[in-house]
Amino acid sequence: MAVPKRKTSKTVKNKRRTHFKLRVPGMVACPNCGEMKLAHRVCKECGTYKGKEVISN
Repeated sequence: MAVPKRKTSKTVKNKRRTHFKLRVPGMVACPNCGEMKLAHRVCKECGTYKGKEVISN
């Protein structure tokens, strides 16, 4: 069975884990109603996308 020859230091461990984090979704303000929405998606509040009404309320 393979066993590490030396203890993994805190620095090496933390450098390996630099990309192990949560990412914030890209939120933008809807140009029609001003609510925050995910980028490149239909606004849930007013149902518009790129200035056109996609979902009727």
